[in-house]
Amino acid sequence: MAAMNHLELKNAVYKINTANGSGTGFYLNTPNILVTNYHVIEGSKQVSIENQTKNRFIAHVLYVNPDADIAFLKIENHQPSIGIPFREVQTVHSRDKVFVLGFPFGMPYTITEGIVSNENQLLDGKNFIQTDAAVNPGNSGGPVVNESGELVGVTTAKFTDADNVGFAIPATIVQDELNDWSKKTSDTFSLKCASCKSLIYEKTDYCPECGSTINESIFNDKEVSKLALFVEDAIQNMGTNPILTRCGNEYWEFYSGSALVRIFVYDKNYLYATSPINILPVGNLERILKYVLSNPVVPYQLGIQNNQLFLSYRVHLSDIFSEDNKGVQQNLSQLILKANEMDDYFVQEFGCEKSNYAKVE
Repeated sequence: MAAMNHLELKNAVYKINTANGSGTGFYLNTPNILVTNYHVIEGSKQVSIENQTKNRFIAHVLYVNPDADIAFLKIENHQPSIGIPFREVQTVHSRDKVFVLGFPFGMPYTITEGIVSNENQLLDGKNFIQTDAAVNPGNSGGPVVNESGELVGVTTAKFTDADNVGFAIPATIVQDELNDWSKKTSDTFSLKCASCKSLIYEKTDYCPECGSTINESIFNDKEVSKLALFVEDAIQNMGTNPILTRCGNEYWEFYSGSALVRIFVYDKNYLYATSPINILPVGNLERILKYVLSNPVVPYQLGIQNNQLFLSYRVHLSDIFSEDNKGVQQNLSQLILKANEMDDYFVQEFGCEKSNYAKVE
């Protein structure tokens, strides 16, 4: 067998960000969809996916089967350069070498290697591939491939109570789901009935075909809090789709030009927006320190931690619901622009390098 081409395959693997957290998905050329776990996208009809160059795109959820923990997504305005090889179903056996691809704990792309401990492990009435490859939250929905880079399973991090034990949904299940999804008659969200396998397109509490009970909440998007609406309106005002910025519950992380912006609740009392913009230069710090201490960017603050220069804005949560909330929202919006402006300013004026978190254009 040919060796796996790590550099090529990584471009078929995407980080998936939602208001619930992050996971992994992977692209299949045929039938031109992104595959992930249902529990990764649960509560969302649209999610953000991020490629290896930190560019983000909207993906629409087309098909879910909660019983199999599988979901298919369609990417908007983006065509992946490569897909995970899946021309035919590949099986594995005990002692086979496998590779888990994904974004553990939301960190950058990672490959972990392991061996198959049991190719047919029974858990909760279903069979999984068990491996000793490191599998962590964030890996969920990512591909497990063999030495040739061919798909053998889909990582699920739903069973994480033991060390050196990971589980994957076998590729045979993925093929079964693709076969059932191919019967789809509408390019809209659909749910597969666990009983009769028919596809359901409209919200209901029972299957129109077999009468089985359906959890109608599967058709609902997760309710957004008042705080989240406030923040996302500020983001929307800057011309960015808030879905592209969600990275967890009331947590947003995205790029403004080259500058990374994070918005989150701090100490349960404050809304914090911050951007790591530059690294302090070596030597000749007097002029830059005087500038930072002069408080030059009110209502924002410049701060330094571990040689990293930050631009930040903090507001008490009570102010968000006060009479001055429009001003607070405007300040939040303007910080997004200010971060992109300031990282360039410190490069030109003080010779600082941009932060290690900066997006390379």
